Amino acid sequence: MDAEFDFELLRELTETSGVPGYEERLRDIVRREFDGVVDEVRSDAMGNVVGTVEGSSDYSVVVAAHMDEIGFMVKHITDDGFLQLDALGGWDPRVLKAQRVTVLTEKGDLPGVIGAVPPHTLTDEQREKEPKVEDVYVDLGLPSEAVDERVSVGDLVTTAQTTVELGNHVTGKALDNRVSVFAMLEAARRLDDPGVTVHFVATVQEEVGLRGAEAIGVDLDPDLAIALDTTVANDVPPFKSPEYVTKLGDGAGIKLKDSSVITNRKVHRRLRDVAERESIPFQLEILPAGGTDTGGLQRTSGATPAGAISVPTRYLHTPTESVHQSDVVATIDLLTAFLDSETGEHDYTL
Repeated sequence: MDAEFDFELLRELTETSGVPGYEERLRDIVRREFDGVVDEVRSDAMGNVVGTVEGSSDYSVVVAAHMDEIGFMVKHITDDGFLQLDALGGWDPRVLKAQRVTVLTEKGDLPGVIGAVPPHTLTDEQREKEPKVEDVYVDLGLPSEAVDERVSVGDLVTTAQTTVELGNHVTGKALDNRVSVFAMLEAARRLDDPGVTVHFVATVQEEVGLRGAEAIGVDLDPDLAIALDTTVANDVPPFKSPEYVTKLGDGAGIKLKDSSVITNRKVHRRLRDVAERESIPFQLEILPAGGTDTGGLQRTSGATPAGAISVPTRYLHTPTESVHQSDVVATIDLLTAFLDSETGEHDYTL
């Protein structure tokens, strides 16, 4: 690996299951990694985890990265023991056929598969039918009696995928947004004697409407908010360069806008100044569709200056999301340098 970071921790974060509203396994990892690094760890009734590093002033900064992944909830069990699903987050049904999944039950995890029947057995009408999540069935390889005994409506389902190095990339499921949780944890480790109080927050339920960020914005009422998330990198065929949004290997993304936010001009300008001063590679991000915790933090407790650092990611919302190792390092470096240089005296009013 050319870029140096703790790949095993990133793999653990991505391979661990945690859909919106059911992020408890991730909470355990985040709490473990915060231990001995921050001054205080707490969680709230929604499940956000806050690790606070006390600074030399009352000025407070929230750094937020959501820890939920897109997934499913079991909504029905057929008489033959197949599971029908309700989506938690934005899925493209075309990527679901022939995927392995994990069903999280009270009696333990079960492996399953979303089947795909042989194409030569389909009618022309079936081939042309637009795929929908409602048409997906999970096969557990068990008789219906065993399924009824072990699975309940409301159990959770995630795709089953290992995280591996792929050339200069890392690929796997749930890099959206575990790679940002990873970057946040690493920045917390590096932060030493900050001039301001920093609340590092692993938020919940971002994939279903920025809900954790909205709650934490009210509870903490920060003076400044920085969100970390993945962003689109469509630098693959058949897209043309104006459609890329970001490009893998070109550095951390400094967000200018997405569907949920237009970032504070002075905040993204300072992020850019820090990157240039520290020779950290970066690219400017204009995301035409898709929201992030940035929007939830910017306005839920009144007007809050907000910015965001994004990790360019190919194949978002699929089981094979991919990031470039050097972009992960750039994201960690930029967040750390920004926090180290925050005095609480910068004027972000417009």
